[in-house]
Amino acid sequence: MNSPTSHYKIRLGLFIAGGLALFVAGIFIIGKQKNMFNPVFKLTATFHNVGGLQVGSNVRFSGINVGTVDNITIINDSTVRVAMLIKKSVRPFIKTDCQVGIGSAGIIGDRLLNITQGSNGAAMVQDGQEIGSLEPVETDAIIAKLKVTAENAAVISGQLADMMTKINNGHGTLWKLIEDSTMANNIGQTIVSLKKGSKGLNEDIHAAQSNFLLWGFFKKKEKAEQKAKDSLEKKKADELKK
Repeated sequence: MNSPTSHYKIRLGLFIAGGLALFVAGIFIIGKQKNMFNPVFKLTATFHNVGGLQVGSNVRFSGINVGTVDNITIINDSTVRVAMLIKKSVRPFIKTDCQVGIGSAGIIGDRLLNITQGSNGAAMVQDGQEIGSLEPVETDAIIAKLKVTAENAAVISGQLADMMTKINNGHGTLWKLIEDSTMANNIGQTIVSLKKGSKGLNEDIHAAQSNFLLWGFFKKKEKAEQKAKDSLEKKKADELKK
C-alpha cells in the first residue's frame, strides 16, 4: 500500500509539472506577441510628444501587428526617439517614404504605432533607418474644444428659450407682428402701394418716351449709348488683333 507521504509527493510533482507547463506556455505566447522568436530588424522615429506610448506597445502596418516598441529615449526637451523591432518578413513592403504615427487600439485603447504605406517606386528601408513621423492628435485639446463648444451651445440654447418664452407671453415686436392683425394689414397695404407706385412710374417713363417734345432727348441718349457700345467693341477687336 502507498503511504500518505507518497500520495503527497505525487500530487506535489503534478502541481509543479503543471506550473512549469503554464510558465513555458506563457513565455511562448508572450514571446510570440513580442517577436522574441522571430527574426527582426530595427527602425527609429522621432516625435515631439509620444502621447502615452510605452515600451512593448504594438507596431502596425496595414492594420496588422508587425512589431513592437523596443525603446523610448528622450533626446532633448522637444524630441523623443522611439525604436521599433519589426518582423523581417514585412521589410520588403516598408518603403523609405513611409511614415509612422501614434494611434490607439479603439477609442480608449492602448497606444500603438501605425506605419503608413509608401509609394511603389520608393526603396526598401534599411536596418536601423529612421523614418518620418506624424505627431499624435492631443486628446486633451480636442476635449477642451468640445467643452467650449458645448458651453457656447448651452448659452445659445438658453437665449433662444428666453426669446421664445417672451414671444409666447406676448412681449416684443415679433409677437405684435404675429398676433396684431391691424399691423399685418398695414404692412400688406404698404407692399401693395409700393407695387402700384412702381407700376405707375414705369407708365410715366413710357409716356415720356412717347412724347414728341422729349423724343429728341431720348433719341440722343440712345445714340450715345450705341456709340459707347460701338467704341467698346472696336477696342476689344483692336486688342484681339494685337
